[in-house]
Amino acid sequence: MNMAKTPEILGEERARRISDAMQLKQPDRVPLIMSIGYLLAEMGGISKQELLEDPDKAQQLLEKAALDFQPDSIHGPVPSDPTPFLILGDRMTVWPGHGADPNTQFQFVESEFMGAEEYDAFLEDPTDWVIRTYLPRAFAALDGFALMPPLSLFVFGSYYLGSIGGLTSGALGESFKAFARAAQAVADNIERMIQNHQRMTTLGFPDSFLEGPTITAPFDAMSDALRGMRGIMLDIRRRPEKLLAAQDKMARVELEYAIDFCKATGATRAFLPLHRGSDGFMSLEQFETLYWKHLKHVLVTLVENDITPIVFYEGCWDQRLEYLAELPKGKTVGWFQASDIFKVKEVVGDTMCIVGGMPNSLLAAGPAEHVRAHTKRVCETVGKNGGFMMCTGVGELAGSDPELVKVWVDATKEYGTY
Repeated sequence: MNMAKTPEILGEERARRISDAMQLKQPDRVPLIMSIGYLLAEMGGISKQELLEDPDKAQQLLEKAALDFQPDSIHGPVPSDPTPFLILGDRMTVWPGHGADPNTQFQFVESEFMGAEEYDAFLEDPTDWVIRTYLPRAFAALDGFALMPPLSLFVFGSYYLGSIGGLTSGALGESFKAFARAAQAVADNIERMIQNHQRMTTLGFPDSFLEGPTITAPFDAMSDALRGMRGIMLDIRRRPEKLLAAQDKMARVELEYAIDFCKATGATRAFLPLHRGSDGFMSLEQFETLYWKHLKHVLVTLVENDITPIVFYEGCWDQRLEYLAELPKGKTVGWFQASDIFKVKEVVGDTMCIVGGMPNSLLAAGPAEHVRAHTKRVCETVGKNGGFMMCTGVGELAGSDPELVKVWVDATKEYGTY
């Protein structure tokens, strides 16, 4: 007599399936990673704004989707709560219902928050420059930080203590209060995440595929947050030495954060979404010297600290795959958005666990027989001998047809069995 498996056993099987694939082993079947995102709102008949601003409802919808589709890992929108961003008046983001239609997805608004002439100030004392110059530009509620005295004055210790009373009054004081409110909102989110993790575990689903700190390539950090795309492309030509020096500092900061985070929480993975390294942004020579050098250093250092990098290779990386083959074997995970997934298997299939394979457009438009046929080909070719996890190319299922998603899920379980 067949007995249904308990959630505990299912959770253990799913976690082992993912772990085996990440280590280039062959699990019992191809793991299915479901980055369901804003499809939760569409399936729940609510706006995207409500999905983000009603965390209890969002969790209920996530749990329902998990039980309906039975993937090996599932997560909702990333980021999931706009509260800290709204408190700080984040000038880099636009949220549903706050500057955008309630049914519009989260948007990143890139700006040039650091001028080309400010490289020297950044390199001289990045902490001081970030707090007193960058934060007031990037966050409206932190405008008062521009009034802060040089941070190096704190070196005087008790001599300086009597002068810090001004930090709590006026615009600067208001900025500190806003920062404290945002920090509390983040703390509340962490507490909620812990509770939600326990709820998912009870249902038989392991940690989210993306658990752990989020960092990125040092080049992308300079581009996304500081110089913007236009500025960074000019820097490639006009000031490559300063760009490299700035990336040195970015790499140290990101690695210290990620390693300390994992030590403090027990996390064993780090997520790195990449934006500017794909084909077409720069020549291979520029990629090798201005992008890959620092990214490789970050990835190898994470591995040396027993942290598995989950790298989202946004765009097409077909011309860069040979570089990725230099990474430690079986120690990183590559999630590919638009690369030829079959070429990826051919070039780096012995180097890293591959994630992806399902075009989002196919789950939106179908037809169902094409979804099944493509799933079969990917499972049998890219999934051969293990080291593969099925997922969509984009970390989002918004706009997908739930019936086609079900076809994809069922086909993965049918054709992905070893």
